[in-house]
Amino acid sequence: MTTDKDTKLRRLFKILHQGNVITIPLLYSLDISDDLRKYYLESGWLESLGRGAYKKPGDKVGWQGALNALQKQTGINVHVGGLSALEQHGYSHYFRLSKARLYLFSPRQSTLPKWFTNVNWGVEIFHKTTSLLPHDNGIKEMEIKGISVAVSSPERAIMECLHLAPQNTDLVECFQVFEGLVNLKPGLVTELLSKCKSIKVKRLFLYMAEKAGHQWFQFIKTDKIDLGNGKRTITEKGVYNAKYLISIPKELAEL
Repeated sequence: MTTDKDTKLRRLFKILHQGNVITIPLLYSLDISDDLRKYYLESGWLESLGRGAYKKPGDKVGWQGALNALQKQTGINVHVGGLSALEQHGYSHYFRLSKARLYLFSPRQSTLPKWFTNVNWGVEIFHKTTSLLPHDNGIKEMEIKGISVAVSSPERAIMECLHLAPQNTDLVECFQVFEGLVNLKPGLVTELLSKCKSIKVKRLFLYMAEKAGHQWFQFIKTDKIDLGNGKRTITEKGVYNAKYLISIPKELAEL
């Protein structure tokens, strides 16, 4: 191996730690050409995860390392959200996890590369593209199994759950989670609700917050939140709530 190849390989391995993924954009930033990348592959220094993504040979990579690569190397706006984010924040005991599912959220028109979607990460990937909220509000970095990934704050995550209801998340389950959200930040809640694009989500959030009776609810600046006009049928043949003009499941109304 030439000195140049050896130097670049050492530089690469300083970045490519166990459990991590490296993508072509980062390889290019390290001045590793396509020919040199192929040489590393043929020589057994790199192992392909699919087109455009690589790992150390024999390394076991989880979804955390793969998602970190998407977020930090490709410029794709994708984050852990919904029930998955709430699970990471310690609220999993408030809901049922019938199967391992990873909820990911991105702005509209976003796509995930095939090297990510085609690999079995040990979880079912649920990817929702939406304009519900600005992609940079209510997102924080968290360490999951030693790898940093972008995750929704609890304030944003519960709104994402409501966005998926009732088709993909259960409203009764959402409220059970809501009852445990005793420490939400009213300033962030107000900011997110004022920027939220879904009238359904805003009305459901305020209905559940009031129903749960959390102290922080009284500090929400509802005058800054546009709740739209007219009724919203969340569930057919549901119970009508006159204050928030929504029709909700009987099971939720009776809690």
